[in-house]
This record gives sequence, C-alpha cells and structure tokens, in this order.
Amino acid sequence: MSLSKNKLKYIRSLKDKKYRSEYGTFVAEGNKLVCDLLPHLKCQILVATSSFLATANISDIDEVIEVNDSQLAQASFLQNPQQALGIFFQPERDNIEDIQGQLVLALDGIQDPGNMGTIVRLADWYGIKNIFCSHDTADIYNPKVVQATMGALTRVNVHYTDLAGFLNKNKDIPVYGTFLDGTNMYEQDIAAHGIIVMGNEGNGIRPGIEKFIDKKLYIPNYPAGQQTSESLNVAIATAIICAEFRRRGNELWK
Repeated sequence: MSLSKNKLKYIRSLKDKKYRSEYGTFVAEGNKLVCDLLPHLKCQILVATSSFLATANISDIDEVIEVNDSQLAQASFLQNPQQALGIFFQPERDNIEDIQGQLVLALDGIQDPGNMGTIVRLADWYGIKNIFCSHDTADIYNPKVVQATMGALTRVNVHYTDLAGFLNKNKDIPVYGTFLDGTNMYEQDIAAHGIIVMGNEGNGIRPGIEKFIDKKLYIPNYPAGQQTSESLNVAIATAIICAEFRRRGNELWK
C-alpha cells in the first residue's frame, strides 16, 4: 500500500495540537522509539521501509504502509529521518486522586519541547511516575517532545491540570520549588516524598504557584561567590534536584 496524499496530509496535520486532540493520535519517529512504543500503545498506522518491516514485530497494527526513503522523508518531521514513523493512539490517563507517599513533579509553564521531553525521561530514570503540568506547558504529544522522551512516555503519566488548584488540594504534602533566592538545597531538610515544582524557562515559577511552596531550593554554583552563568537550564536543574531527592530518600529509608 502506498502513502497517499490524504494519508500524508493526515500525518502532517498531527504537528498541530488541535488535530492531535481531535484524532486522539500522535507521531513517533525512529527505529528504536517506534519499537519501544509498539508493545505498549496501539498503533494506527506504521509507515516504514522494507528493511525495518523485515525485522520489527508488526502485529496488531491497523495499517502498515511500506515506503522508500524518499517517501518517508515526505512524511517525517525529522531533518534526518530513519526507517520508521508510527501514528499511535493516545493512551487513557488515569485520574490520580492520591499522591501521598509519592515523589511527583509539577511543571509550571515549561515551553521548550526538548526540555519537556527530557524532564519526562528524567522522571522515568528516577522512578517518578506522575508529572502534573499547567495547561500552558508543552504538550506531551508534540512530535519534538515525543522524540525527546525516548519512549519514557509509556512509563510516566503526564497530567494537565489547574496547577494552583492541584497544589491547593494537596496542601498537606510538602511542596518544593527552585529559586535563585532560595536556600542552598544541600542545607535544607527534604522528605523522601512530596511535590517538586519546576518553573518556566524565562520567568521561573509564577507568583500564583509560588505561594503554595513550603521550601525554596537553590542549586549552588561552585565555588560560591564566583561569577557564573545566570541560571541553569530547567531540565538540567530538574536532574540535579531529582538526584538529590532520591539520594536523600535512600538515606531516610535505610
């Protein structure tokens, strides 16, 4: 079966959140990413070269379209397409009512798709199962976000919500946030569980969210007092914070 103009138009439309929401699908590209998603998510359309189809497990796919490299490049959102592009159905996300005893992330207006995808991948690495996002945070199904997650989106639940309402509802759970005027995080008492809020790349955490934060954490530069970069990339900051929480959590559980 060839890649028709209508199919190509459909695939290209999924770059837009409006159509991803309308159809309930999203695009994933690359041999490894597609193979990682196939066992976990229902695939609507697989567009792939003969060499990929010869080695991949392609059972339970609604439609398989074999193409050459040139045809795949027409559909691809990547500068250097590989051998496979999959259209997957968005999974149903469970409503999480109770996060007691969990370590979760809350994202306040993260805009960059690369940062968003990397944060999801970091959450997967550190065993964080739930991320709660403001409605203006980058869409988890944006093709660039999907690419950056490297398959972690099948293991991490990403929820979009009224973040202030979510934090207000969970006032009995400790809430942490990163601030340039915060206290050195290595000198703060932190729990093995709680909510870690990470803010927008340019503006940080909004005042309406800041008021819910119990402890303001600062990642110190080294050596102290030396002139340095103005701030850390939010994904890098998330990695440092999560690593410290997990390290400290392991000490508490011993």
